[in-house]
Amino acid sequence: MQAPELAVQELRRCVNELGLAGVEIGTHINDWNLDAPELFPIFEEAEKLGAAIFVHPWDMMAMEKMPDYWLPWLVGMPAETSLAICSMIFGGVFERLPNLKVCFAHGGGSFPCTIQRIEHGFNVRPDLCAIRNKRKPSEYLGKFWLDSLTHDKDMLLHIIKLMGNDKIILGSDYPFPLGEHLPGKLIEDTEELDDETKAKLLGENCIKFLGLDKEKYIRQ
Repeated sequence: MQAPELAVQELRRCVNELGLAGVEIGTHINDWNLDAPELFPIFEEAEKLGAAIFVHPWDMMAMEKMPDYWLPWLVGMPAETSLAICSMIFGGVFERLPNLKVCFAHGGGSFPCTIQRIEHGFNVRPDLCAIRNKRKPSEYLGKFWLDSLTHDKDMLLHIIKLMGNDKIILGSDYPFPLGEHLPGKLIEDTEELDDETKAKLLGENCIKFLGLDKEKYIRQ
């Protein structure tokens, strides 16, 4: 990703030659956030190819301030994901590429719990926030995907309400300790979800996100 022209070539190879449905990237590329102009051609090519992009946090911010208690993973990772989402919203990536398919890990990190603060900030300081994109952040809810790895029923219900039941994909974070040890159990055990919504979260939404043939994956 730090060599965008080569990344575009590799993305084409992944999709056209290897038959992959998409790629996974980090929440930033060295010192670039995901709104960096240098990265836009990669996202543009992904939209053109119909390639899915999964964004997972890495190399967490402020690690030097969090040497103890596993805080980079507990605090830094959720913040990294919110940074990535906000960068793509404020930077106009989703505005310019409305058909780009992006899914963010870990239920969107801290973003779903802070979107109201983000929206308020946009409204009261447009001189600082609305530099590259004049549309409100909330207008992009439901325009990208989140995975279901929230570790909490109420939070799962919150992101479904926030994004829509067709924009949440089963997340496992396998094989890491912070993952769901029995993938899908939280969804299956959430009584407030009807069977249709559970089916979407457990598989149908992912099939749509990846552009796969539903008939090959869903048992009738």
